[in-house]
This record gives sequence, structure tokens and C-alpha cells, in this order.
Amino acid sequence: MKDNKFKTKAIREGYQPTQEQEHSAAIFLTSSFRFDSAEQAAKRFDNKDQGNVYSRFTNPSVVAFEEKLAALEGAEQCLATASGMSAIFATIMTLLKPGEHMVASRGMFGTTIVLLNTVIQKFNIEVTFVDLPDLNDWKNSVQTNTKLFMLETPSNPLGEVVDLRALSAISKKNNIILAVDNCIMTPALQKPLALGADLVIHSATKYIDGQGRCLAGAIAGNNKLIDEISSFARSTGPTLSAFNAWIVFKGLETLSLRMQAHCENAKKLAIWLNEQEFVKKVHYLGLDSHPHHSIAKEQQSDYGGIVSFEVIGGRKEAFRLINNTKMISITANLGDTKSTITHPATTTHVRLSDEEKQQSNISENLIRISVGLEDIEDIIADIKP
Repeated sequence: MKDNKFKTKAIREGYQPTQEQEHSAAIFLTSSFRFDSAEQAAKRFDNKDQGNVYSRFTNPSVVAFEEKLAALEGAEQCLATASGMSAIFATIMTLLKPGEHMVASRGMFGTTIVLLNTVIQKFNIEVTFVDLPDLNDWKNSVQTNTKLFMLETPSNPLGEVVDLRALSAISKKNNIILAVDNCIMTPALQKPLALGADLVIHSATKYIDGQGRCLAGAIAGNNKLIDEISSFARSTGPTLSAFNAWIVFKGLETLSLRMQAHCENAKKLAIWLNEQEFVKKVHYLGLDSHPHHSIAKEQQSDYGGIVSFEVIGGRKEAFRLINNTKMISITANLGDTKSTITHPATTTHVRLSDEEKQQSNISENLIRISVGLEDIEDIIADIKP
């Protein structure tokens, strides 16, 4: 099925029925697997025989999800993890040693910034933060011991974008691995590997599941890199459960249609917000006024379902608007069929210092909406003051 189109791969890749010939993928809820003999068990544990061993690192439900996502991202291999954060942590801890250096975008998810500032630096790994769109900033931050570039594009919540082809050229020239968080776009809208990235990271909790049901993460790339990260994960145990793997596996089947609908609603909401007197500024890549619109148009097939905007005023006014909503869910999750609304400065980015928030443009009047699949007229009516 290598030559099939995206929608077909999303539905048909990644699963072979058992002898029962089930039409929908089965769930393998088991901690371990039996062997035909002691000799087979020895070969399996020594990686001399392919097959299931123990669900911490081999499970058919998890493998099915990995193979489907790898096909959609255009990757040789994929590793599933328990969450997006465990995927990020496993990537960093595999690829960097004490005394080495990485460059990261300061426009990433708040918890990722906290991870880099606290846990990662305990291992004597130096981190330099740069402005995501500024290619000179990336280039000038390279040191002789730099081993990794890490970023998410578009960024959450402001939708900043970097030219991935140009950044890839910088990373390859300096023998640096480029890892891109593709959570906001998903492979339905953007293919970082085709644009020169070495690794793609996902919080599959978001759009890949699409209904806010479970936690899951993934890393996709070439066989060499994923084998290395898999070895780390096998020993440290950030395992995706078989049940959660089955959920996100099924989520991928409808990903293309859902992302199209998210984008349609988000653009309509952004246009409406842009005309409102209570709104100071709208951050949505689909608007011509967004400073990174042209780059996004070049490397994405659409602009995603996240709309952020600044109200006139500060935290008080932002809280008032959020609290006045009746239908939209007040929660920090995103990528759900249900629209969600949050105040980044006090939720997703609350653990950043005031200086870090300022550097990342996370202001007190900023609101983020993950635009769901409800009727757009109902979404707009819920936001109206």
C-alpha cells in the first residue's frame, strides 16, 4: 500500500487481522506473551527472532499504531510512548550526552520549556533558547558540541512558523539532528520529514486521538534514530498501553476529515474575531495579516485549528470572556472535537517566569481557543460578549 493516498493509508495501513479475521483492529490487553519453547524465548530476548516478548516494548496494538503513523509521516519507523512529554524526554536523553548542547525554540509548549530548564540541565546538557522564526538566531547559537535542534512549528499558542527547509540546511551543515513537534499540524497538514527534519514528535493525545480520550505520544524518523530511542524507551519504560494505542490507531482513520473541518471552523472564527472591537489582535496563520502566513502557505496544506487572540485589557478582561462562555469547555487540552478555551499565562505556560513569558509573548490578555467541530455559528455565539 506504499503508493496509496493519505486518506487510504490512514484507514488501511498498520494492521493485519488475526486468525479470527476481525474487521476492526483487536486490542491486545496482555502484559506478556507465551513462547513455543525455551529456545524461542531465548532468541526473542536476544533479538534473533522477531515476535512479541513483553508489552513494555512489544505489543501488536502498539505496533499497529506505530506502523500507521510512520506511513502517514513518511517515516521508516515510529516509536509510540505514553505521552507527548515522554516522547520529547526520550528523544533528548537518547541523543545527548553530558557536556553536549542543544538549541530549542522558546515558542514551545510551556511544560517542554520547564523540562529543558530543570530536568534536562541536571544532566549537564546545555540548552540555548532562540526565537523560532529567526534563522540567524538558530545559526548563531550553534556550538561545536551542538547535537540537537528542537522546535514545534507552528508554535502553541501564537502560531509562529520557521522555514523548515532553511533550518534543515543549517542543521545538516553542522551535523545536527532536527526534531520537529508536529502536534498542531499532524501529518494531514504538514510533513516535516519531507521538508528536511530528521525526527517528528507527537503528542497523540491531541488531534491524533481527536476526542480527548487518552494520553499518547510518538516519535517518527529513520530506522537508525528510532532504534536508538527505542533502546532507551525499552529500559526506562514510557510505554503506551495497548488500549490507548488502539484508541489513537482508530483516531488516525478520521484524521484527514477532522483536520479539514477544524481548519474551516478556525478560519471563520479568526475572521470574525478580527472584526470585533473587544479584540486587540488575532493570531491565526490563515489570516493574510499573520507575519508568517506566506511561509505557512508554502510548507503546510492548511492552517490548523488553533486560534489565539488578545482582548483589550488584561487578565481580568480575559477571564471575564472565558467565564462567560457556556458551551466551550474551559480546559487546557487541544485537538478535541469539542472546542476548548484557556488562558495560557495561567495554565499551559504558568510555570514560566515572567521574563520567559515576556520573551515568548505570552501576555495576560491572551486567550487560546482550540476550535472544535461544533457549528461555527454556535462557537461564535458562545464567545460574543
